[in-house]
Formats: sequence, structure tokens, C-alpha cells
Amino acid sequence: MRELLGHYKYRGNERLTPILGLMLDRAYTVLEEEHNKAIISGLSGQGAQGIFSSTRNGPARPGPWQADLLVPVPVSAERLAERGFNQAEKLAGVLSVRRGIPQLPLLIRTQHTGKQSFKSRSERLADMKYAFSGNYEPEILGSLAKQMEAIAARLQLRPLQIIITDDIYTTGSTIRACAEALHRLSSSIGCAAEIYSLTWARS
Repeated sequence: MRELLGHYKYRGNERLTPILGLMLDRAYTVLEEEHNKAIISGLSGQGAQGIFSSTRNGPARPGPWQADLLVPVPVSAERLAERGFNQAEKLAGVLSVRRGIPQLPLLIRTQHTGKQSFKSRSERLADMKYAFSGNYEPEILGSLAKQMEAIAARLQLRPLQIIITDDIYTTGSTIRACAEALHRLSSSIGCAAEIYSLTWARS
């Protein structure tokens, strides 16, 4: 796994994108199954709250879990120039096509943090604290508004469900920082959001 990631991420072998993307898609299946099991289990208990979908001829009824948006972890300009592509964005692209889930760049990298693989947990946490921000560009917010409008019926019944995608999970500092930035962005537009993460591998 480590060697495969090295060829992809550090040697720029983009031909591996479809293969790794399929592996990420398998991880999405697991995530989906876990949430659907939780819904079924919750509905069988007293006072449980499930996820609901509406029908044309009747009231809301329990529905399956599904993501609304994919948001890749952004890389710095320096890292993008070095690698030539954002691996998280490429992997999310495969998942987006396979699952029909829109991908939006709702995050921006505000500072270059250097290679995290050589740093301790405390150094990673400190590095990532201010490394990301929501993307407030009008064009991006407009695309988000259109997507929310397209799923308006869904959002009347539960929060917007966003998946942060990345290649590898190590300490979780990157995902946490991205999730905090997305929560700030969603709050700024008056939208409740549930944030999940999906990575190709865990270190």
C-alpha cells in the first residue's frame, strides 16, 4: 500500500487514479452500509432519530443514507506545482462519477505546511490549525446554492451531508481542520451540515 501510494502521490503516476479511485469507492460502500445499519437499528429503538425521505403521496418515511457533496482536501500551490495534480481531487473525481455525487472545492489552503510525514502528532496539529479556510468565492458559493436547491426536499428533512476526501489518514489533524472550516462556511450561509471523511488508506 505504501509503495503504491508513493508511486501515485510522490512520483506523479496519475495512471493509478482509476485503481485507487475504485478502492475509495469500496470504502464509500462500507460507509454507506454502516450508516444504513445505524438507521435501521435506530428506528427499531424507542425515540430513535432516523434519516427520512419524503414521498409524493404521503408523509416522510425512513430513507437510505447518502452523501450530498464531495470536498477534496486542497493542496498548497507549492505542492501542486511539485506533484502536478491534487491526489485527493483526482480520487474524489472517480467517486463522483461512479456515485453521481457532485464534487465542489469548498476548501482552500491558506498556508503551505511542508511534508507532514516527517512531523510528530503535536507538530501536525499545530501546523493544521490554520491551514484551511472555506472557499467564499461567489462562483463556488453559487454552485453550492444550486446544488442545495436541487436537493431542497432532502435538506428539509436532514442536514447537508458532506464527505471530505483525502488519500491517507494519519493523525486526523488534516480532516479535523477541514471539517472545522466547512462548519464555519455552512454556518455562514445558514445551513446545517454533517461532515464525514473518506480516505484511501490509514497510516
